[in-house]
Parts: sequence; C-alpha cells; structure tokens
Amino acid sequence: MCSNNIKHYRKEKGLRLTDLSLMTGISLGYLCHLENGGRRNPSYQIMKKISLSLNQDITTIFP
Repeated sequence: MCSNNIKHYRKEKGLRLTDLSLMTGISLGYLCHLENGGRRNPSYQIMKKISLSLNQDITTIFP
C-alpha cells in the first residue's frame, strides 16, 4: 500500500512519471518505487521537489 499521494496528484495534473522525473531531476526509477510504496521516507529535499512540481503542500503529498 502506498503511503503518499504522488500518483493521485501527478495524474490530476496530466503528467506522466517521466514528466515528473524531468521536472524534479529525480530518477524515474526512484519516483516509480516511491509512488508505488517500494521506497519510504524520502528526504525533505525530495519531498519538496515533488510537492513543488505538483503545486501541493508537502503534507498533502506525504501525509
């Protein structure tokens, strides 16, 4: 089970995972694992990059 809302807000914005990777500078593989719950507890910098790219507060993406 996923502990974040990355996929929801990414799809809401009409972005592909590749788009988010390019926007954030975070590798596609890492984002995929993070989105699907394979990786947990990303650093604050990673959470900030993703949240800013999705125009959401960090606490909205990572409750």
